[in-house]
Amino acid sequence: MPRDDLTGDQVMMAALAGGTPMSTERNKQIIRGFIERVINDGDLEAAGDYFAEDVVELEPFPGQQPGLSGVKDVVRGLRSAFPDLRWTVEEQIAEGDKVLTRFVWTGTHEAEFFGVSATRRQVSVRGMVIDRIEAAKVKDTRIQMDVFGLMQQLSA
Repeated sequence: MPRDDLTGDQVMMAALAGGTPMSTERNKQIIRGFIERVINDGDLEAAGDYFAEDVVELEPFPGQQPGLSGVKDVVRGLRSAFPDLRWTVEEQIAEGDKVLTRFVWTGTHEAEFFGVSATRRQVSVRGMVIDRIEAAKVKDTRIQMDVFGLMQQLSA
C-alpha cells in the first residue's frame, strides 16, 4: 500500500514499528485521526492511540484534570452537551513536531454546558489548536476556541 494511503492508525503503527521520525504530513494525519475517531465518532477509548498518557493541556478547560483522562473528560462533556458534535478541519499547518489545526465544530445544545441549561440551539464554533507530537502521540496541546461566540449563540 502506498504510504500516502495509510490511515491515521496505520501511520502511527508504521512509525512506531520502524522507529523513524514522523514527517509533518504524518503528524497532521495523527491529529485528523483523533478528530475523526475520538471526537466525531465518539470512540473515547481510542484517545490513548493519539494522546500520551501524560499529555499536558497548556490552556485547560475550567476544571479539566491533567493527562489523558482530562482530555477524555473534555471530549465526553462536549459530546454529552452536543450529541451531534462534528468537528471539521479547515486548515492545518505543520512544522517540526508541531501541528496547528484550524477547525470549526457544530452541534445542537442538548444538555448543560458551562452552567448553561440545554437550549436546543444549533451552534458553530471556530478555533485553533497547536499540538506537539512526540513518539507518534500528542505530548502537549493548546486549544483556543471562540467561547464568547459560543455563549452568544446559547444566549448566555
